Amino acid sequence: MDKKALTAPCGLDCFNCELYEENLTEKLKKIIQKKLGVPLDEVRCQGCRVQDGKHFHLPGEGCANLDCAKEKEIVFCCDCVEFPCALLAPTADGAKNYPHNFKVYNLCRIKQFGIEQWIEESAEIRKRYFNCFFVVGKGQAAENGVEK
Repeated sequence: MDKKALTAPCGLDCFNCELYEENLTEKLKKIIQKKLGVPLDEVRCQGCRVQDGKHFHLPGEGCANLDCAKEKEIVFCCDCVEFPCALLAPTADGAKNYPHNFKVYNLCRIKQFGIEQWIEESAEIRKRYFNCFFVVGKGQAAENGVEK
């Protein structure tokens, strides 16, 4: 598995995503199929770059981040002179369920430490994002030493 190729320009780690075809469980496929009405054989993701940003779970024509990176001929958004831009701005809406808000953090880590080191730490970053609590003045923390 080429994890660099499975890293979206926006910094999402497709290879760690629960929708990525190698990580997708039959149970989750059936839940998604029922919820979104997508044929069961289409409920899978091969990664942003492989599918040209067109996924069953994305509305419209595809991904604006990928389109922008291709237009500017850059590998990652952090390679852009306009980084960070409005396409990467965090939002409260859906933050609990979607990885959008850690894109800029991932891209900063990629820029500072390189793609290989970030790949090594990416699973832990994702785990902390979805399982830790936000503590004002401290950032991420496990509540009473226990993650969610």
